[in-house]
Amino acid sequence: MSDSTSAAPVVLDLWCDLECPDCHLALSDVRALRARYGDRLEIRLRHFPLEKHKHAYAAAQAAEEAAVQGKGWPYAEAVLGRTAGLAGGGERVLLELAGELGLDAEEFDTALIDGRHLLIVDADQAEGKAIGVTGTPTYVIGEERLDGGKSQEGLRERIEEIADRLLAGQD
Repeated sequence: MSDSTSAAPVVLDLWCDLECPDCHLALSDVRALRARYGDRLEIRLRHFPLEKHKHAYAAAQAAEEAAVQGKGWPYAEAVLGRTAGLAGGGERVLLELAGELGLDAEEFDTALIDGRHLLIVDADQAEGKAIGVTGTPTYVIGEERLDGGKSQEGLRERIEEIADRLLAGQD
């Protein structure tokens, strides 16, 4: 293998609460960024469940189980597509979505009961608090933190400016 393979992707951490309506709105930006940058931008879902959303913590654990089963992002996007349904239906909605995506819903149920993904969610939340995340969605790219919880106006353009600068610096 030669060293002339493409440079490491720029990392964009998306601090997200899967029951958050603002995170639901951020999905279009995530999809647009994926379409524009492809493999040059690694978008990582980071969990920051807010106390005001009673099913967000379970949703974060379910997203981690989906990642184990190979469909982390598709599952997270499906949950974000149903934030209102999640608020009313809770864990039943999480299990239904797993089934719809062809995942092992029984394993999801077991994972939510045995808490096997609690440490990942707790670690994300602690790291988010440590770097100043207070709401969702919050993006971190390079050394910059962008808070989309207040307003998402112009946010994608700002992320693109930073990504373009970081990618240009790799050449």
